[in-house]
Amino acid sequence: ASGVKPQPGDLIEIFRGSYQHWAVYIGDGLVVHLAPPSENPGAGAYSMMSIVCDRARVTWAGFWDVVGTDEWRINNILDDQCEPRSADLVVQEARRLVGTELPYSVFTSNCEHFATDLRYGKAQSRQLLLDLRAAAIVSVGVLQDGGVTCSRRRNLY
Repeated sequence: ASGVKPQPGDLIEIFRGSYQHWAVYIGDGLVVHLAPPSENPGAGAYSMMSIVCDRARVTWAGFWDVVGTDEWRINNILDDQCEPRSADLVVQEARRLVGTELPYSVFTSNCEHFATDLRYGKAQSRQLLLDLRAAAIVSVGVLQDGGVTCSRRRNLY
């Protein structure tokens, strides 16, 4: 990982082998993330069981408890296209959601959607779009929604 220390509201991308897990740094060495039951450091192929989950819990944990020994980086992925919400608002909303169970779908409401929704008010999963395009499985609906729009909306969560 980089030598840069995360700041409250930063998105943390964690490389889990065949996929990336996303969390939001909330300060004091803690992150909040949307975790299906199979999500944990070192889960490897087992973590792909999240495909069959339809619910996930918003949890907080120590940064290193979530990252484990996996590589990670700060990746405020949409900052070049969207105005991030204030760090205070991101942290407040993240803390409010801890303990709630939310609908989960690898395709429409995964951990990256959750993290980008907190930071930008826009749920987006670029890894999914890139994976789908690369595999040539993209449907017309995904292509039409492929562009990032940054208009504010009421939070889905």
